Amino acid sequence: MNKQHAGSGKTRQSGVARILALSLSLTFTLSLAACASGTADIGDTGLGPHPPLPAPQTSLLPTVNIAPVQARDSQSVPVAPEGFKVTAFASGLDHPRWVYVLPNGDLLVAESNAPAEHDEDQGIVGWIRKQVMKQVMKRAGAGVPSADRIVLLRGQGDSAQSRTVFLSGLHSPFGMALVGDSLYVADTDALLRFPYHAGDTQITAAPEKVADLPAGPINHHWTKNVVASRDGQRLYVTVGSNSNVAENGIQAEEGRALILEFTLATGRSRVFASGLRNPNGMDWQPDSGALWAAVNERDELGDDLVPDYMTAVKDGGFYGFPYSYYGQHVDTRVKEQRPDKVASALAPDYALGNHTASLGLAFYTGKSFPPHYWGGAFVGQHGSWNRKQHSGYKVIFVPFADGRPAGMPETFLSGFLSADGHALGRPVGVAVDKAGALYVADDVGNVVWKVVYSGT
Repeated sequence: MNKQHAGSGKTRQSGVARILALSLSLTFTLSLAACASGTADIGDTGLGPHPPLPAPQTSLLPTVNIAPVQARDSQSVPVAPEGFKVTAFASGLDHPRWVYVLPNGDLLVAESNAPAEHDEDQGIVGWIRKQVMKQVMKRAGAGVPSADRIVLLRGQGDSAQSRTVFLSGLHSPFGMALVGDSLYVADTDALLRFPYHAGDTQITAAPEKVADLPAGPINHHWTKNVVASRDGQRLYVTVGSNSNVAENGIQAEEGRALILEFTLATGRSRVFASGLRNPNGMDWQPDSGALWAAVNERDELGDDLVPDYMTAVKDGGFYGFPYSYYGQHVDTRVKEQRPDKVASALAPDYALGNHTASLGLAFYTGKSFPPHYWGGAFVGQHGSWNRKQHSGYKVIFVPFADGRPAGMPETFLSGFLSADGHALGRPVGVAVDKAGALYVADDVGNVVWKVVYSGT
């Protein structure tokens, strides 16, 4: 809340808050409509290399339809295609968001959530919206404090045999990357480096700060991911936007909505690509060697705009945010229009559905799954909130051939929504180990799921 509203303005703000809160309470709904999701049903329209883009629809108040959380029956697991086995590799975790496989097979899990100072200083309307959304997110299982730690899970079977606190005292950690004997962790406000030795179950050494990362009192998209180049010489770090569509002003987007490149030998950094509203998952496509990213697009333009997407990120490429979406489709809500920027905006390669909150991205580099999956992409979809019909709440698979998408997406892991529309879980990070198993972080179910192929 801005300081200018303090003092005598508190009474006026209180009255406005009550009026707006009443209006919002009449408009913001939590639908309990059924949304069953089978292995052949994606339940969305904005998919593939050429998604349909209807005319935008705007309203004073947005649709909010997020699945309220419900505990999963202890005997049930998510549903995978025939021949696959799903087990709870670890349960009872504290909001697990991201997973990373170490070379020795140990699994690192970032137990994390938004920092306490998240989304401040947005004025009266922004403050009211934040309070309402906090209640909505609480019902959706996301209103928990950040554990601010990374745990290590060890075990080669269906479930982890040991669990240790690997790193603690972090600040909303998310991405992790090992280069040689250095483990890099992307906190919400800094890229950190820790010494690592194979087999370590805990690191107690103080971190070295590699670089500050944009945060501040708004820090709207707080998650920061990091991946290393294949030769280990560079790091790539995602930084999400500070708004839905620059409603906090263009100046608040300085240094946001981009992917940074850090050269480890020199310590230099540069913007690798920009105009990416909220990039999260990144991985190297095994055939082409290209860096792909999963990106959350903007909200409040209707149920069927704008599709989240994944794309092979081009060095120096600009992808439109905030001035345009999905290439050169102008967003008229942006106060400062930039036709010159729009003219240079690149269209992404592949749509992942509208409002799916596609976060995790991992290419399948194993061989234990059937050949259909080799080289394709698994995407963790956290689930929609700005759509009348639920979308996401699953892990999808996109087949690839010759380094490019080669078909429409397939539901790979479903069963995160109950028949009456409650969230039994919400997938986030995905990772593949050397044996070819797939791991999925479920931050509502507080589980890391393991998927292996057991044959037909």
